Amino acid sequence: MKFNKWTVGLAAVGVVSLASAARADEKLSAVQTALSNTTLSGYVDTALTWRPGTDSGPAAIFPNIPAYSFAKNDGFSLNAVDIALDKAQDESPWAAGYHVELMMGPDVVPGNNAAIAGINLGGLAGSTGLVGLRQAYLTLRTPVGNGIDWKVGVFDTIIGYESTSDPINPNYTRSYGYTIEPTTHTGVLATYKVNDIVTVSAGIANTWNADTIAASGPGPQIKVGVNNTATYESQKTYMGSLAFTAPDSAGWIKGATLTLGVVNGVNSAENSAIGIPSMTSWYAGMTLPTPVAALKIGAAFDYLDIHNGGVAGNPQDDSSWVAGLYSSFQATDKLSLNLRGEYLNNSGSGLYDPSGAGSGALHHSNVAQEVTATVQYNLWANVISRAEFRWDHAEHGNFFGYNSTTGNATKDNDFLLALNLIYQF
Repeated sequence: MKFNKWTVGLAAVGVVSLASAARADEKLSAVQTALSNTTLSGYVDTALTWRPGTDSGPAAIFPNIPAYSFAKNDGFSLNAVDIALDKAQDESPWAAGYHVELMMGPDVVPGNNAAIAGINLGGLAGSTGLVGLRQAYLTLRTPVGNGIDWKVGVFDTIIGYESTSDPINPNYTRSYGYTIEPTTHTGVLATYKVNDIVTVSAGIANTWNADTIAASGPGPQIKVGVNNTATYESQKTYMGSLAFTAPDSAGWIKGATLTLGVVNGVNSAENSAIGIPSMTSWYAGMTLPTPVAALKIGAAFDYLDIHNGGVAGNPQDDSSWVAGLYSSFQATDKLSLNLRGEYLNNSGSGLYDPSGAGSGALHHSNVAQEVTATVQYNLWANVISRAEFRWDHAEHGNFFGYNSTTGNATKDNDFLLALNLIYQF
């Protein structure tokens, strides 16, 4: 049975087990279609969040939203409803299949929003919260060497420790690293398994993300649309990754993974003159078992370089990097303890805020840290239940919160308590 890279990586960290993933796969519902072996899966993600010491007054809207991906105010939230149809490849040399995935709710990735019948489900400030086309791609195999597997269409990015799929992340809230990464690409991706240790991926896509960088505002702004291309048709985004997996012969370290990747959105000199930069993301991530069977650790490093040379109003290059550490302790079959710590260094004036939470939050240099502790205890079948505490701190000035009247961040510290319930089907 084949598992995606998120499942394999998180299994190595202990967040999920391959046995449970296999059982979940066996429970996928058969869908009556013209093709056999089509399956239906998905999840419903809800939460209750509370930020001690915050309150929204009548003079401002959403003044307490922190500047990280998918942050929300106090209260009850429908985060996402995700529905996927799959036809898996068989073992034949010229195998083919497909994956179609829709996401609905406020956590729809902004670049994937699609105005389906004008539906608005009440997303974040600056986010439409519409029904979104999360992924839609063909899977094709060509019998070259060990076999090259292709994805053609709209697919998740090849870099990053965390996934856009909430259930397979170790924590409820997203990391800083996720916030500065691309999430989705429209293009073609080839994956080749050299042997049981080394896997290589390479691809080409329209843009750095599923959205296009527009030329308005104080920094790069998001223009919605999975089929958007750069201003000049010749401009494309190139990506590649190397994944290493420790073999069974490696002893207690068997199953450890190391992934190295880069996504480079190229641009022309003509384009930079109107304010559209090139962007390069560098990523390294690893998962590591320990001699204590119940304890797994992980680490991730993200570096985002925005090439603004020649851009009107922002001639300098901008960069941001994030270093993160993860640990997971599987205390019992139902109880796990997950911990994440991150350090963010944000330099320059042109970085955009993927949460849409305001221009004052990420448009200046700053250093920030966050620590997130999550207790997961699964009381009900097919339900992930998590309680989480998160602390964010900025070293210089205000970095968190958002005041819609001034457009600026409001706090140097932010605290969160959350209860997260996810039903998977």
